[in-house]
Formats: sequence, C-alpha cells, structure tokens
Amino acid sequence: MRVVRVRVVRVRVVRVRWRTRRPGRQNAGVNEYAVTVLGADRPGIIAEASEILAGLGLNLTDSTMTRLRGHFAMTLVCAGEAEAPAIETALTPLTAGGALVATVRGVDQEDPTGDLGEHYLLTVHGADRLGIVAALTRVVAEAGGNITDLTTRLVGHLYVLVAEVDLPAKADQEALDQRLHDVATGLGVEATFRAGEADLL
Repeated sequence: MRVVRVRVVRVRVVRVRWRTRRPGRQNAGVNEYAVTVLGADRPGIIAEASEILAGLGLNLTDSTMTRLRGHFAMTLVCAGEAEAPAIETALTPLTAGGALVATVRGVDQEDPTGDLGEHYLLTVHGADRLGIVAALTRVVAEAGGNITDLTTRLVGHLYVLVAEVDLPAKADQEALDQRLHDVATGLGVEATFRAGEADLL
C-alpha cells in the first residue's frame, strides 16, 4: 500500500488598503479637476459621467460615490488636457431636466513629499443623539488628525460612524484614544480607535 502524505496549509486572506502618492505632474499641459455630481439617484449615472469624461480624454485617478436616502453623490478626480468650460459643457446632457447638478473645479496635485502619517480607523456606535459627529471629529482635529473618509448610518435607533484618520507620527495616539473614549462615554456611545492599514475580510 502506498502512503500519501497530505500537507494542509492554512491561508489567511488580508485586505490591504494601499495608500499611494502620485508623482508630481510631469506634463505642464495636464490639468486636474474634481467633478462632483449630486441629485436624485437613478441607474446609469456613473456610466454616463465616466463616458463623458473619457470622451474628453480625461483619466480618472480617484473617485468616491454614495447613495444617501435616495440621493446620489459622487466626486471624481480626473486629469487631462481638457479645460473646465469644455467639461461643464460636455456634462450638460447628464444634468438636463434638473434632477442632477454637476460642478467642475480645478484642484492642485497632492504633494508627493508630504508625510501622511499613520493610518487609523475610528468606529463609533450607540443610541442616536445630537452632536456625535461634531464632538468626536473635533477631538481628532485637536490632536492634529486628518479625517480622509467618513461614513455614518442610522439604523432604527442605532447610530454608526466609521472614519479613516491620518494621524501625524508625532501625535500621541494613546492620549487621543483615551480622549475619544471619554467624549464618547459622555455622549452615551462606544468608540474604538485602532491602526487601520490592513483589515481581515
């Protein structure tokens, strides 16, 4: 009888949030814009907006989109040689009828030498009450933290907040954690502040 040995390997799947810095602008003729679209949600908005921008030769570099109580909100950062007036004109069919509003704004490229610091995740949950976002984001700001992404949801009487925070390396993370805990307790909610580079799926 032939004995076959089988080795079992356990694999842990990790989702990593890549935080990249784009190099400085290499072509003086390339412009960078933030295109914002707001209004009543319907199928096809993202496809139509991205097709319009692609038709102008604009490359999408960053984007975010959400749907809030039936309202659509999207911001696209794109780069190319097109000028703002041409982009606004091209977006006119998207906003025809008044259900959507689109704005185009020139933006400066991120400084590739800037220090983003350490990345953290702030989660808050508890009974809904006035002032939760204002109080906790003020604590983060006073510690020098920069909130790069914020999501809140109200499900029945349960309020949930999730924020991504860039904290300078010189900041006192433990002191901030304690301060967030104290303020959250005073508001009757629970707050967790932890390193957020990699999350398990």
